[in-house]
Amino acid sequence: MPTAIDANDAAAIEAATQGVALCDRSQWGRIKVSDQDRLRFLHNQSTNNIQSLQPGQGCDTVMVTSTARTIDLVSAYILEDAVLLLVSPNRRQFLMQWLDRYIFFADKVQLTDVTDETATLSLIGPGSDAIIQKLDAQTIIGQPYGNHISLPNGVLVAVGSGLASPGYTLIFAASQKETVWNKIVELGAVPMSERAWDMLRILQGRPVPDYELTDDYNPLETGLWQTISFDKGCYIGQETIARLNTYKGVKQYLWGIRLGAPVEPGTVITIGDEKVGKLTSYTETTDGYFGLGYIRSKAGGTGLKVQVGEVEGEIVEVPFVSHEYP
Repeated sequence: MPTAIDANDAAAIEAATQGVALCDRSQWGRIKVSDQDRLRFLHNQSTNNIQSLQPGQGCDTVMVTSTARTIDLVSAYILEDAVLLLVSPNRRQFLMQWLDRYIFFADKVQLTDVTDETATLSLIGPGSDAIIQKLDAQTIIGQPYGNHISLPNGVLVAVGSGLASPGYTLIFAASQKETVWNKIVELGAVPMSERAWDMLRILQGRPVPDYELTDDYNPLETGLWQTISFDKGCYIGQETIARLNTYKGVKQYLWGIRLGAPVEPGTVITIGDEKVGKLTSYTETTDGYFGLGYIRSKAGGTGLKVQVGEVEGEIVEVPFVSHEYP
């Protein structure tokens, strides 16, 4: 459970809200998918319409099991000769093995783990555009989420911070990390620790594996509607997701929960004597205590008062997820 928020973390979270923060996400996995069947292959392995994308575009997509249970939320960047996947730190090896299992004899697909030779930084906050301009990457400003360009020094600059805040994700050779980091800090970005990133992702509702993304939940319950194509045809888990959508069968949703005191993740959420959900993540903030949890659809939504263990809570919306098709 995160400890009390310190001054540096508070400053970084404020910068991500009011200015610009810089977070080192190099511990995230980077998997390169190449060869001529790469788009069709990834299209069939995840929820978004990968095959419709052109080089320079990208999207978020969810890797799911055959019964549509969530494995990971992945960012896919379409390059000229490959697709670069940015995956959660604790799903890197699993996804290498998982994807490899689905490459059949006739498939022309190569998987390469490029995590160790690359680095990832994210600019987070409304002040990101000013820094992108000073990095001579201004042509990316205003482009759709996931779109990206490569600078002359080999730095890939993609639209999207990895959170609900505006921003950019930079991927480049690991040997350049110190230089790129120092330059961006000199331009005014406030360094953000992994711990502060985790606090912010809980406040914004970004789900992560082992907490919100598990075998217990599907992407519609998690609220990742923007990552799902309902008309792209067959993919792993597609039948279950289509059925849930068609018959309005989503029984629970991920919500933010304002809490009256600290609570351990995994704590049961109740209304009176009735169990209505479970807390999945918790953090302390400058404004008190906050968590994420799944709540049964029939119980209600925003403004609902609940008990999280012995602690009072109130259900609030979080910006990263949605509860209907956008």
